[in-house]
Amino acid sequence: MISHEKKQEILEASKEWFREKIAKGHIRNTLKLTDPKHFNINPFLAAYLANFIEGNSHPTSIARALLLPRVLGTSITTSFGNHIQDFTNILLDAFGSTTAGIDIEFEDQIDHQRKYCQLKSGPNTINKDDVETIAGHFRGVINLGRTNNLRIPHDDMIVGVVYGVPSDLSSHYKRITSQYHHPVIIGQELWHRITGDPGFYDDLIEAIASVAVESDFKQEFEDVVNQLAQSEVIKALSDTNT
Repeated sequence: MISHEKKQEILEASKEWFREKIAKGHIRNTLKLTDPKHFNINPFLAAYLANFIEGNSHPTSIARALLLPRVLGTSITTSFGNHIQDFTNILLDAFGSTTAGIDIEFEDQIDHQRKYCQLKSGPNTINKDDVETIAGHFRGVINLGRTNNLRIPHDDMIVGVVYGVPSDLSSHYKRITSQYHHPVIIGQELWHRITGDPGFYDDLIEAIASVAVESDFKQEFEDVVNQLAQSEVIKALSDTNT
């Protein structure tokens, strides 16, 4: 099992990553949404959606109906996806490999074998061509090992997926195992194997979630709603003009 100090180092680095790369960017992107031009507004649905969530189609209700899906869905999801590769650098710093084609090496804390791992961020982040690329890298490492009288089993060449559960894995990930016989280890099990702590994945999620207490954006969000509601485009969609 990794030391308490190493565990805390990874957790703190994860919090800082989320704070700097995700939360601050989320705020910046939200503050930009005071102009209707940032939205693809469907005039047939704007008033309906405002009434659906607010019970009226006043300008502030329409503005809120436009903002909520963007702020709570598209914006933060896109930001997370764009920066998740930065998150893997936390693991590279802790367990980085010098072997070509391998991101990290670590002693598996479950089976105690050395693992050679390519890191991927999430369960849908590779395409068809990536499968052959990954398999080719692994084949090269295995062949190099044979040249150096080092036997590396297929089971010890793995793809590690930082978050998710096995049922989320795309068909491309599944083909790495079914066709090339390399395990794909995801989420809780990956972190357990790296750290020796079966609860580390939950601790990691909790650590990142703790940044939420710093992210009370309620008043600023209301300011964005009100500014958007003052635009002539939104006023024209409102039932106050009928």
